[in-house]
Amino acid sequence: MKIILASQSPRRKELLGQLVPSFEVVPADIDETINEKDTPKEYVDKMASSKSEVVAASYPTDLVIASDTIVAIDDEILGKPTSREDAFLMLKKMSGRKHMVYTTVVLRQGKKIRKETVPAEVTFFTLTDDEINQYLDTGEHKDKAGAYGIQGAASVFVKKVNGDYYSIVGFPVGVVHQMLKEFV
Repeated sequence: MKIILASQSPRRKELLGQLVPSFEVVPADIDETINEKDTPKEYVDKMASSKSEVVAASYPTDLVIASDTIVAIDDEILGKPTSREDAFLMLKKMSGRKHMVYTTVVLRQGKKIRKETVPAEVTFFTLTDDEINQYLDTGEHKDKAGAYGIQGAASVFVKKVNGDYYSIVGFPVGVVHQMLKEFV
């Protein structure tokens, strides 16, 4: 049995590497359009499940690990920014406030499926426009839900974390370790 990571995220690849010695990376090509009717938890669950389904179709006997992360404030899903202006508005909205980050991980091998959603609450300091623009100048925001990566330059925005830090990074290592015990 091979282990397949259904993600091209370098962070997920690095973190899974702490848990298993060998795996393949096979990104899932899915439609990530946000449906206004979905709650943040429903959306992240749907995305992780879809990724696992798509990749498992090509690897039916192997263990597929898929994950998705979403940022939400006031139940509004903040996906990956579509532009610098979009990223600026997201960060401005979270400035001085709490927001939620949800990561769902799906492990799938054949008909056996295990799924966990791991929430975490993040509080940002109040951010100036200059601070936001300096961060956006790094380009780090471009492929990140909510326009920031907690493990990078945006770490200075974080006043408080309540929950699993690695869920905010996009791959709750401890939870995945526990899930893997059921498969390996």
